[in-house]
Amino acid sequence: MLINYVRRGQGKPLLLIHGLGSSWHTWQTILEPLAANRAVVAIDLPGFGKSPPLAGDVSLRSLANAVAQFLREHDLLGTDAVGSSMGARLLLELARRGEVVGTVVSLGPGGFWGSWERFAFQASICMSMRLARSLRFAMPSIAAHEWSRALLLAQFSPLAHRLPAALVMQEMNSLAAAESFKLMLRDFVRGEPLEGSDAGSIARPVVIGWGRLDRVCFPTQAARAQQQFPDARLHWFEGCGHYPHWDAPQETARLILETTDD
Repeated sequence: MLINYVRRGQGKPLLLIHGLGSSWHTWQTILEPLAANRAVVAIDLPGFGKSPPLAGDVSLRSLANAVAQFLREHDLLGTDAVGSSMGARLLLELARRGEVVGTVVSLGPGGFWGSWERFAFQASICMSMRLARSLRFAMPSIAAHEWSRALLLAQFSPLAHRLPAALVMQEMNSLAAAESFKLMLRDFVRGEPLEGSDAGSIARPVVIGWGRLDRVCFPTQAARAQQQFPDARLHWFEGCGHYPHWDAPQETARLILETTDD
């Protein structure tokens, strides 16, 4: 299976999985400190970034199967892994299956919403996609200014004005070009809920990170995530939105390295 990826650093492998509509570029805020300690493998999920879409079923389960196959093909089974948003939920599914990934850090996982929250998520993500596509011609100018970056990414980050213009450009270009966006969004919001795990069934550590100011997956959903994954430890990111690796890169990198240091 063709999955685009980049590899940085040396040492014990560490897998990074982005969220819906994104690509491996989303991790640039923490890539350097992670790569100073680990051999980081950051992938583009099928249908996103430079990875071609899956043939046939496009769902969170099929993406999880594709990632598991990628790990087998690259002799990376049991690798510690970090995910964001949809990628974070995907990793919890792989952790539940056992023997696919090692220690997991799941940042702002989606899928733990109540009835109305799933539609709030859908509306928020769809709005971002439409903006990314309709404003693509103007994106260089929008990304160049702090105030316009803050407006553009307000639902994702309360500190978007601090983000590098190049990162904002790459994120919005990835969202605008994502081939599997609509199919994955429909499955993520309307598909069958994924299973949780029984207490004591996950052998490796699992940490779920949540931003106190998350406007995409609301902080109240963290309790549901812990109920479904009782072996997980919850870490709160104060003053952070949906992407802690954007808003608190030093804290996020430190959490990842400390959690996976065994």
